Amino acid sequence: MLRRYPAVRTFAHIAAAALLLAGCAQPPMGPTVQVMPGPAKSFGDFQNDQVLCKNFAASQVSGQAEQANQQAAGAAVLGTVLGAGLGAAIGSAGGAAGTGAAIGAGTGAVAGTAIGAQGTANAQYSIQQQYDNAYSQCMYSKGDQVPGYAPAAAAMPVSVSGPALIQAVQAQLIRLRYLSGGADGVQGPQTTSAIVNFERTNGLPVDGVASPALLARLQGMP
Repeated sequence: MLRRYPAVRTFAHIAAAALLLAGCAQPPMGPTVQVMPGPAKSFGDFQNDQVLCKNFAASQVSGQAEQANQQAAGAAVLGTVLGAGLGAAIGSAGGAAGTGAAIGAGTGAVAGTAIGAQGTANAQYSIQQQYDNAYSQCMYSKGDQVPGYAPAAAAMPVSVSGPALIQAVQAQLIRLRYLSGGADGVQGPQTTSAIVNFERTNGLPVDGVASPALLARLQGMP
């Protein structure tokens, strides 16, 4: 079909060019989830975790963008060929098979390119999600704070004090859904209220203080 009608080859080239203009799937440039350093973790260690986990996440989605682009290009070319065949069949009835093939190829190229572009957009979203999940899992395993999950390093020694102790208590309160937001190591009204709520709920003496004993009790909660 492509040999018989040169115009079809032109539309096939147009389809490929249009697909490129519509946008191809790309490997993720980085995570779209915000992860914070774990309790008592230095920023340098956190940066090392980021490098390792970004590499891990990239390895989990390696080659998927290229595969999505190949499938999209195939959809564009297939649409061109099928459109050309249908156009030629219709054009033959009027003695203008070549013209019909060219028109059909153009229509098929547009439809195939649209389908391919939608496919790459869906693939891009899926690839980014997989990347973010892998990155989050890796950072969590390193003891960093992932939104919606308590830090893996939650069972830290209860001998800590000061901001590190408050941050560890906050992380546990977040895990147990007594506190929302991030663990910043500063005991404000929300943190105090969350501690009081936890103490009352679990029959503990109510003082609202982030203490090592409180941290140990929090860590022992399922």
